[in-house]
Amino acid sequence: MSDKKNESQKSGWRQVKFGDVVRQCKVRVDPETSGLERYIAGDHMDTDDLRLRRWGEIGSGYLGPAFHIRFKPGQVLYGSRRTYLRKVAVADFEGICANTTFVLEPKNHELLPEFLPFLMQTEAFNAFSVKNSKGSVNPYINFSDLERFEFALPPLGEQSKIAFQLSSADELLYELEAAQLSLGNLERSAIQAVLGNEDEWRMTTMKSIVKRIDAGKSPKASSLPAEPHEAGVLKVSAIGAQGYCPEENKALLNPVDFVIEATVQSGDFLVTRANAQHQGVARTCVVESTPSNLMLSDKTWRLNFTDDAPPNRFTLAWTKLPKFRAYIEALCSGTEAKNISQEKFLAGPMVELDRRQQEEIDQMLRQTDLSRKALEERKRVSASMKHALLARALGEAAK
Repeated sequence: MSDKKNESQKSGWRQVKFGDVVRQCKVRVDPETSGLERYIAGDHMDTDDLRLRRWGEIGSGYLGPAFHIRFKPGQVLYGSRRTYLRKVAVADFEGICANTTFVLEPKNHELLPEFLPFLMQTEAFNAFSVKNSKGSVNPYINFSDLERFEFALPPLGEQSKIAFQLSSADELLYELEAAQLSLGNLERSAIQAVLGNEDEWRMTTMKSIVKRIDAGKSPKASSLPAEPHEAGVLKVSAIGAQGYCPEENKALLNPVDFVIEATVQSGDFLVTRANAQHQGVARTCVVESTPSNLMLSDKTWRLNFTDDAPPNRFTLAWTKLPKFRAYIEALCSGTEAKNISQEKFLAGPMVELDRRQQEEIDQMLRQTDLSRKALEERKRVSASMKHALLARALGEAAK
């Protein structure tokens, strides 16, 4: 036993198992008669984010038979499939989830509810969950396995202090994300101000500026991301709401399936062809930097523009404006479901710019790019600080 472990126990920390202080709630309900309005699926939860930002509306479409578990505000939701994705969230409303999402809460007064989600964000908890998962294609863990996870439980006062510090770190991250959203709204408003009255816009189509669309392939891949020495294929989530996320990929099972022509490169303008949510269809990003071992999937496109096309940063901003998004989402809720064809995408609206407008907008977007990168750096540093705080506060405890 290490000196640090002895010190933890001397200061009132005691060794327990997860199942000693945490229980799984299995309250079953019928979605149609429960009176509840929202459900949470696995893709509504984000990696390393305790907030629920998205949900589905009960009754808006088919909900499979697995969706019968009720959750309440304050309970912790844990994605038991592909636990390496580290999907832990705290419910702030009442709803329904599938039986593959564990609904957890403290078993007794020894564990504070606000301490539990941070314990589950530790490297030790995640490593234990991944190690004890079963299956290779879609690995999963049983709650009976999680019950065996051992950690040093702090006294209640220390739990409260740790939870407060980590909550404060999360609040800073949320504020930076809010600033990013505000910057995006400001950017869109400024562009529309330069363009003037929408009724006077000269409109064409995306086809007028796109010379070619490169589509990727979807070779057989594992559920795990590719290591630096492995070949990988992008998941559709690689084109995220905040830009390009190269870590969202899957390792190829057979390296010979890697398509050289589909290699993702810096400067690529990427588009999602399909997504689980219609808001994610035709989502766009520009790749600033990327590992050289990743390729496009068949759900991602690379746009190649004509020589006289507007600057990429304007086209990127345009695809986020209401005019373009309204066109895409109208299709996705209709004939195109949650995907879009190349033909329909190229038929999408594109505004014609004169040289003065191009230069004015390009200069403005250069400035917002600098602000966006500064916010990204602050967010990165803040996330690193939270990670360090989590490791310092619970690194020895969660082992």
